[in-house]
Amino acid sequence: MQKLFLSILLSHCLLCLYAQQTVYVSTQGSDLQPGTMAKPLKTLQAAADKAKRMKGPVIISLRGGVYEFSRTVTINASDNHFDSLLIQPHASEKVVFTGSKSVSPKWETYKGGIKKATMSWAVSPDQFFLNGKAQPMARYPNFSPGARVFNGTAADAISPAKTAGWKNPTGGYIHALHQGEWGAFHYRITGKRNDELTYEGGWQNNRPARMHKDHRFVENIFEELDSPGEWYYDTPSGTLYYYPTAEAAQKNAVFTVSMVTDLIHLKGSEQKPVSRISIQNIQFTQTARSFMLVDEPLLRSDWTIYRGGAILIEGAAQVSVSDCDFYELGGNAIFVSGYSRNISIANNHIHDIGANAIAFAGMPEAVRSPSFRYEKFVPWDSMDYAKGPRSNAYPQHCTASGNLIHHIGTIEKQVAGIQISMASKITAAHNTIYQLPRAGINISEGTWGGHVIEYNDVFNTVLETGDHGAFNSWGRDRFWRPQLQIMDSIVAAKPGIELLDAMDPVVIRNNRFQCDHGWDIDLDDGSTNYQIFNNVCLNGGLKLREGYHRTVTNNILVNNGFHPHVWLKNSGDVFEHNIVTTKYAPILMSHWGRMIDSNYFLSKDGLLAAQALGLDKNGLFGPAGFVDPSGGDYRVREGSPALAAGFKNFDMNFGVDKPALKALAAKPTIRPLMTEEKAGSAAITDWLGATLKNIETLGERSAAGLHDQNGALVLAYSPGSMAEKTGLRKGDVIVRMGDQEIRSTQDLMKTYQSVKWMGQSELIIIRSQTQQKITVFFK
Repeated sequence: MQKLFLSILLSHCLLCLYAQQTVYVSTQGSDLQPGTMAKPLKTLQAAADKAKRMKGPVIISLRGGVYEFSRTVTINASDNHFDSLLIQPHASEKVVFTGSKSVSPKWETYKGGIKKATMSWAVSPDQFFLNGKAQPMARYPNFSPGARVFNGTAADAISPAKTAGWKNPTGGYIHALHQGEWGAFHYRITGKRNDELTYEGGWQNNRPARMHKDHRFVENIFEELDSPGEWYYDTPSGTLYYYPTAEAAQKNAVFTVSMVTDLIHLKGSEQKPVSRISIQNIQFTQTARSFMLVDEPLLRSDWTIYRGGAILIEGAAQVSVSDCDFYELGGNAIFVSGYSRNISIANNHIHDIGANAIAFAGMPEAVRSPSFRYEKFVPWDSMDYAKGPRSNAYPQHCTASGNLIHHIGTIEKQVAGIQISMASKITAAHNTIYQLPRAGINISEGTWGGHVIEYNDVFNTVLETGDHGAFNSWGRDRFWRPQLQIMDSIVAAKPGIELLDAMDPVVIRNNRFQCDHGWDIDLDDGSTNYQIFNNVCLNGGLKLREGYHRTVTNNILVNNGFHPHVWLKNSGDVFEHNIVTTKYAPILMSHWGRMIDSNYFLSKDGLLAAQALGLDKNGLFGPAGFVDPSGGDYRVREGSPALAAGFKNFDMNFGVDKPALKALAAKPTIRPLMTEEKAGSAAITDWLGATLKNIETLGERSAAGLHDQNGALVLAYSPGSMAEKTGLRKGDVIVRMGDQEIRSTQDLMKTYQSVKWMGQSELIIIRSQTQQKITVFFK
């Protein structure tokens, strides 16, 4: 009996030894204390260092408050003894991790409404915040919330006439879109010679080009400090200048300045990964911007990256970040890098940040025969022909689910809500993503596929750039060349080479996509091995550029159609059982894949045009019988003729499903359904900020000097709209766009949907009874 008692006692002691343990942290604590509830630690780093020496499950419990990070907290895998580590607030208290430091400027009057204060910092601040909101650096042109690109750009931003007035612009920045609007460039000004700026940078895009001639601005220029909210820090004198807003004059105004770009690094290795760590219910904010650190090319995509962010996860396994809020960040929110397995990013709210929301990116050393520029490639005779990755230094079996992502890319423009590169089997599900300058979800290349993109709601995309999609992919893998004949010959000579990197199919299903300045789904440059089904495309249609083994079936293309571009021989592509609104829009097509048939068109003209190309012999046309198209319910009713074409209804549960996030999430605009049959109606239409209608009466014909009732009449336009900037005026009648005759507003919208990816088109208009030619820009 005594032995039994001792055995039970020993077992109880062992259980106690490995029972859950808690380390407490408080902004009022001290790192010299033991980390108990009564005597908490002060910093997360001290808590993490203590936790790693403890056994069993460990909780770092943070008392409410704002924790200012003067340096990045690193939790690595060396000598960790805990079974698991949970970092969370204590008893649902509000915990904020910030990359900024509180300051109390003693303002003095400078001149012209500007205040100044002596503030000595070892490192010049990158961001200055008033009550948690970033204030613009002194800039030209001034910050304009309504401006489409960079909140204001000007063609003369770095002209000699402008720079002549700058005494010492060194330390200023130049920001500009890529010449092709494929992202952006950023430069640091190093000086001035004869009113010509000298500068360094431009490495933020992997497709070198000139700056865009119009879309550029400068900041951190003292002489441009001329608008409320702007600030400038003069490093030599340690003087902070600020043009205060009314809010800044309030007694309780809180000022902070950014100190660090990255807040938490979870870093290990494949051999010893940092693992079983969870971060929950914490707010991350006010980090420094990282645009000048974005210099690592991602294979042959248009991207370069910075491997960092509010949270960096690298060399990790079984790590989760959930129910957190990321806002007012200067760079990335969450970056999953290198060897990473079973990482979960779930139910977070990510908004108002400078760069990417969530990125998954492996290491180039994991890739066989890697190339790093669009025009570069490994010669055939020295190429590695083994299939798949060379090492395990890449994310695999990771998820981004239930995240609400919006208003990102405030300074960097080659960004995405979810970015995937050199990774395998990544799942992006039930995310709501909107209001961003480029793609909502982007896959940079085919390495190594197996991703599942499902139940996402992605809209208001490609707002500041061009030639892109709400979902975008490239497939510039080791087999790919820009020349079609070369690809045709090498794939014929080495069958299967196209799947050496794109090993497993990417599945895109049950999503809702919308893009007004490109395509809803854009598979570009060799994108290979995709299965695309059960998606609703609200406006931009679906594009397949050259690639292999893409099956597109049972999708609904609202107010647009199918855009096949320059397909390869024996691509194996399939497009069938889809509902299509407009005619196909092929470009340089000689080969039509394995099957394009049995699609359902909302217009007879669409079907006849397809059949004239030798396609859709079994296609049908007519009203689809949608349940509630004005409300976005595109299921078809029982007995719909679309069912006879092989279409099947599918689940349309798009976007976030956590109630708190669902209540915050915006929804896409559902536009009236466009059909060929409506082309003869009056149909008042909004387009590029102009209101147009069909020509209906003899009076309208007479006023315009028309010979018939064909054309789209401009009734009005909004000041500052693209229509006004293009030169459209009240009373103009649009009669041709490109090579397409415009007989009605319906024709106008259909033609626009097929050519808007080009960014501009030539219009023939009738003005004052005279035919004129103008160029219209779509963004």
